[in-house]
Amino acid sequence: QVQLVESGGGLVQAGDSLRLSCAASGRTIGSYTMGWFRQAPGKERSFVSCISQSGVSTIYADSVKGRFTISRENAKNTGYLQMNNLKPEDTAVYFCAATASFSTSPANYDYWGQGTQVTVSS
Repeated sequence: QVQLVESGGGLVQAGDSLRLSCAASGRTIGSYTMGWFRQAPGKERSFVSCISQSGVSTIYADSVKGRFTISRENAKNTGYLQMNNLKPEDTAVYFCAATASFSTSPANYDYWGQGTQVTVSS
């Protein structure tokens, strides 16, 4: 099994930046697509971004395209989500996840971190 731990969340002002990290253990993360999802209170968990095993392919939700950048360092078993120009609507718990496939659907992700809170004030 893959264990995932997110870090890097916090309280920031609109326009600020944060970098989230996702540290993996248990199995080499290079065998898995890594994804980021977020969930605000009362809302469904939604797709943010994902990156393929080698890092060649990436997908971004329209709401974050141009502001967020997903990356990974397989040698460190770590994934990242760089979030720039944060907006209040980005406020949510952010989860990293892993799957052997390449997908934007949370249903296809087998492993999940505990989540890290990102709060963006206006």
